[in-house]
Amino acid sequence: MINSKKVAVVMPAYNAEATLEKTVADLPEGVADTVILCDDGSTDGTVALARRLGLEVLEHEHNRGYGANQKTCYDRALQTDAQIVAMIHPDYQYDPRVLLAAASLIDLGICDVIMGSRIRTRRETLDGGMPLYKYISNRFLTVVENIGFGQNLGDFHSGFRVYRREALECVNYRQNSDDFIFDTEFLAQVIDKGYRIGDIPVPTRYSPDASSIDFRRSIRYGFGCLAVVGQYLLHKGGLYSARLFRDPERQNGG
Repeated sequence: MINSKKVAVVMPAYNAEATLEKTVADLPEGVADTVILCDDGSTDGTVALARRLGLEVLEHEHNRGYGANQKTCYDRALQTDAQIVAMIHPDYQYDPRVLLAAASLIDLGICDVIMGSRIRTRRETLDGGMPLYKYISNRFLTVVENIGFGQNLGDFHSGFRVYRREALECVNYRQNSDDFIFDTEFLAQVIDKGYRIGDIPVPTRYSPDASSIDFRRSIRYGFGCLAVVGQYLLHKGGLYSARLFRDPERQNGG
């Protein structure tokens, strides 16, 4: 809990048995009122370990994708009375200790969404293990997205994110991709709604146990991000009515 605001931590998990316990152990004491893990068809012992750790566990019978996993996480978080929802990957790539500072910025009303930025300096990022090709593509895409979306973020592609509840309730995230492009689509949606996005440095650790996408999927992801920027610009210019930016009520009503 942050002051009087309840905090829900959600963890989209896939084969995270080797890193889950370390991730949970590093959560700041007393901040999270509930920790929800959604397992996306893991083949290891992620589910059993999560239950031993006392987490609330949701399960997909088969692997549905990173975006689909987040949808299940957020749907469940919104069923609780949490006012702040944080997504932390259980692969120990992002340092959970930053949660207290990030959630406090939401609590103070400074931002509605906080991103954990992995890019404080080039040397620090590369020394942390980020592959060079990912660093270069991240820098290129982040520059394009900052220009296209009118933002000034250090890292558009971080998996450490903290949201004010209303930012989740007011966007049509259930219609987003079930794949990795979900993250970029979601940011485009909250920007379109006028929510304030900020970022905070977050140390990262790349290891064989950390989740990642290969070079081929990275290329596809990069083009997908550019397509989302294009949709946003056309939408803001009144040239294209993108499904992405419809209100949840309108979409649910058909």
